[in-house]
Amino acid sequence: AGACDGDCVGKLAGSSFLSVRDRYAPLTDFFRESPWPGLILWVSLFVSDYALTIAGARMYRAQDKIVFEGSVEITPLYQADVDALRRLSPRFLSVLFLIAALIWFMWQVTALAASWLDAFPFFLGMFIGVQLAVHVRHLRNWFLYRHALGVDGVRGRFEYPRQILLRMSALELIAFAGVFCLLFVVTGSWFMFGAAMSCAITAGKHYSLAKKQAALKATTG
Repeated sequence: AGACDGDCVGKLAGSSFLSVRDRYAPLTDFFRESPWPGLILWVSLFVSDYALTIAGARMYRAQDKIVFEGSVEITPLYQADVDALRRLSPRFLSVLFLIAALIWFMWQVTALAASWLDAFPFFLGMFIGVQLAVHVRHLRNWFLYRHALGVDGVRGRFEYPRQILLRMSALELIAFAGVFCLLFVVTGSWFMFGAAMSCAITAGKHYSLAKKQAALKATTG
């Protein structure tokens, strides 16, 4: 009886696990059927990211209690445009059209064979996942800058060295990678796995930039 009970519990747990995966299958299929849903979602997030970055940079300059060494923008490619508060950036537009074309191309390629169906959600997740993490950061920064002003705002002055800022970003992205990885285990969605991979890769880049910044300071004194 004990063996039977254990077997029944195992089957029940397995069926529950599969039912969770099946529940999220339509979401993955939604992105497989056409390139437009994923493309529109990514473009919206990418444009929103840049707009919120410029808005955040303006708020950052309006206060003097929180100071970041160097540019408020972490990505070197956009630092000059963000520092100049350019609402329309040629670099941003170039990357926008390049990645949009890449997403369209990848959908066309993965649609050729049934064995490649999971490749597109994974690929799309790599672009969208990191954007979701960055948007959470935008909300945090908005709250931080907003409450840095006024009598009831932040007291004192906080200065963040560049390498600390980059390491904080890396740690935050690793945390998001862990969440997305857990969601992949639960749902079996390759979209979630792609999101986890992109966050982990970006975290590695930021950590590498932090090490270079620390080494540069050590050599220049």
